[in-house]
Amino acid sequence: WPERPITFIVPFAAGGGTDAFARPLAAQLDNQLGTRVLIENRAGAGGTVGASLASKAAPDGYTFFVGAAHHAIAPAIYPNLDYNLQKDFVAVALIARPPQVIVVNPGKVEAKTLSEFIAFLRANPDKLNYGSARAGELFKILTKTRIQHVPYRGAGPAMADLLAGHVPLVFDGLGSSAPQIRGGHLRALAVAAPTRVPSFPDVPTAAEAGVPGYEVSTWYGLLAPKNTPPAIVERMTKELQKAMQTATIKEAWEKNGSGAPESTGAAFPTMVA
Repeated sequence: WPERPITFIVPFAAGGGTDAFARPLAAQLDNQLGTRVLIENRAGAGGTVGASLASKAAPDGYTFFVGAAHHAIAPAIYPNLDYNLQKDFVAVALIARPPQVIVVNPGKVEAKTLSEFIAFLRANPDKLNYGSARAGELFKILTKTRIQHVPYRGAGPAMADLLAGHVPLVFDGLGSSAPQIRGGHLRALAVAAPTRVPSFPDVPTAAEAGVPGYEVSTWYGLLAPKNTPPAIVERMTKELQKAMQTATIKEAWEKNGSGAPESTGAAFPTMVA
């Protein structure tokens, strides 16, 4: 192993936060393993469609699943899932853990700071829509504001609509927003992290911007279908650890606002649980 291409099932639409980490990692593993690592985007139902598909894949080391924080949350939202994240998968390694970021379309939102934006929202309840999969509700509770949620199948489609001006605001993982912030296409009002992100030193934390307690991060990790041979899981774990130490991955992760975590072995399944 491997004797043929490996597939990473990404359970969200292309261009989202999961892709931002899965695709550079797959490219690095191409070089290390000497075979192609292919990304297969299977979006739907908050990431559970792709998870269901991955749970039923042959446990031969040629299909892995890029799971996310969504999948630990999913059982509380979808009571009839046909898979169990802990019983039907083997947790291989944590890949990334970027914070959330509040981003706006500069052509649709005049506010330059989060405090200015909150003041506008309070003066104009229900006037604006926002796109996200989750974090906006906590923001609304903490700031006592009213904005209408537009759910998306993934960060990629939400980002496309934000850039096009169809929604003025998105609560997003920093991984998918980073290139647009850096390119000046979006304005980042705050990161939902305890400290500023080194690659975006000018973006304040939510606490610095006036919303203490608004700390939201997501995580992405690699899992394998249950009964995947332990030797293959161990090899993939070692390859991931090796990849995380390369300059290519460290640079990509820094640009996407995440460090390279070292959560493998027992630590990752414990975190998932």
